[in-house]
This record gives sequence, structure tokens and C-alpha cells, in this order.
Amino acid sequence: MTFMNSPETDDTLAGAAPAHDAPVAGRRRARRHRRRPRLRMISPRFLLPNLITLLAVCAGVTAIRLGVDGRFELAAGAVILAAVLDALDGRLARLLKGTSRFGAELDSLADFVNFGVVPAMLIYLWSLHALNNLGWVVALALVIACALRLARFNVMLEDDDRPEWHAAFFIGIPAPAGALLAISPMFLGFLGLAQHGAVLAPVIAVWVALVALGMISRLPTFSGKRLTRRIPREWVLPLLAALVLTSVLLIAFPWHMMTLAAVAYVISLPLAWKSWKRLAQAHEQELATEPEETAAQNAASSSSPSAMVERQR
Repeated sequence: MTFMNSPETDDTLAGAAPAHDAPVAGRRRARRHRRRPRLRMISPRFLLPNLITLLAVCAGVTAIRLGVDGRFELAAGAVILAAVLDALDGRLARLLKGTSRFGAELDSLADFVNFGVVPAMLIYLWSLHALNNLGWVVALALVIACALRLARFNVMLEDDDRPEWHAAFFIGIPAPAGALLAISPMFLGFLGLAQHGAVLAPVIAVWVALVALGMISRLPTFSGKRLTRRIPREWVLPLLAALVLTSVLLIAFPWHMMTLAAVAYVISLPLAWKSWKRLAQAHEQELATEPEETAAQNAASSSSPSAMVERQR
């Protein structure tokens, strides 16, 4: 009777698992737990820069539709908006410490669409279509140059052996500047300073081809990154006033300001090359003097009294 009323007998009659099956059941529960999908929480500081990048893509693709509809002024404005958003997303990501590999890849793809495909389509619809197949080849050359430019830029980011002064320069015309230069003849057309794009198609084709070559060239251009790192306190108010004035002028006279910006950028190209050459020569001289300084330091250390005593030992 005692045996029938024991706890062991009650558990067996109730269908409880034997003691030796407990590890197996535990492993099964662990496997089921591992199969459950886990949702990772992502901070908004990673989402906001990517959202701005996607808004830039929307602006760029919308520019193609506006160009197809013949509303070229709005289309050019959409490209300018995409360039502004492209300048903001990376800086915002660094400010919020929200940089990521995903964001870098998304930004590169967005740049290809906004500053490769979109300006090529706009300048073709506005002017190069008059040259038929030749105009399409020039437009394709701009797209290919932009893709190669971005690929080279991504590879150069992984080069840790570059001198520090290289950060002040880009190699080749950057994609946003190349896009605005490629459609700059449209600005002249909006101002009435040039005839319709179809009439000047041969000249515009040469201009777009030169821009494409500049994007894939080894020509150094100013990056402007060092200008945004540290600003002296006495320059804060003048810079704020200049930015506000520039913004007002850009809203009031958009095509005048964009034409001046394109001319100023072209003028800056030889200045950037001269600055690069000067810094490169200074860097080479510094590297040449390092072995001599090292040899002099070794000679001085070997002629010291402590070194002579050590050799006598």
C-alpha cells in the first residue's frame, strides 16, 4: 500500500517524463527558443540620415518625370534639391554618430541615380536628342563616368596609407558637381543667354563629354571637408550672414546663382591642381629629410658617453 501511494508512482501514472528525459526536453526547448525571430531595436539616429538619402532619390527620379513632361526648370530644381540633401545626409550621420555600412552603400547607389542617370536623361531630353545616336552615346558616357567615379571613391576610402593632407581634395570631379556642371547649359537657356538646347547640341555634347572625362580623371579638386570641421569664433557671424544672403539670392535668382557657381567651380579647378602640387612637393621633401634626421639622431645617440661606456663593456 505504501508503494502505491508513493510520489514516484503518482508521477508515473500522471504521465510525467522520466528523469533521464529531462536533458532532452531542455535541449528541445532551447532549440525552439533559438528558432524564434528576435527583433533588433534600431536607434533613430541611424534611420534619419537614410531617410534623407531616400528623399534625395525621390527628388532625382521626380526630375526625370518633370523632364519628360517638358518642365525642365522644375526638373533642374529637383536635381539641385537632391544635391542639397546629399550634402546633408552624410554630415548628419557623422553629427549623430549614425554612420553605418548600410548607409554608405545606400548613399553610393543614390548618388549614381541622382548624379549619373538623372542629369544624363535631362540633358538628353533638353538638347542631345537632336544628335540622335551620338547624343545618346554622350549621355551614356556621363552615366558610366559617374559609376566609375563612385566606385573609385569607395575604394579610396579603404586606403589607410593616404597622407592626411589628401582629405582636403577629391580625385576627379565629384558626382554632385559633375551633375550640376553637365546640366549647366540648361541654366543659360533658362536665363535666355543661350538658344534652345537642340540648336547648340554639338557644343553641349562636347561640354558633357569634358565633364565626364573630368569625373574619371586624376585631377585633384577641392573637397571642402576641412572648412566644416572647425570654424574660428570670429568667423561665425560673417559666415552666417553669407549663408543667409546666399540662400536668399538662390531663392530669388536661382539660375543666375547656379551659373555663377558653375563658373566659380571651373575656375577653382586649376587652383586646386596648384595647391595639390605644392602640398605634394612639401610632403616629398618631408619624407626625404626623415632619413637624414634619423641618421643624425642615431649618430648623436651612439656618440653619447653612456653609449661609449656600454660599448666598452
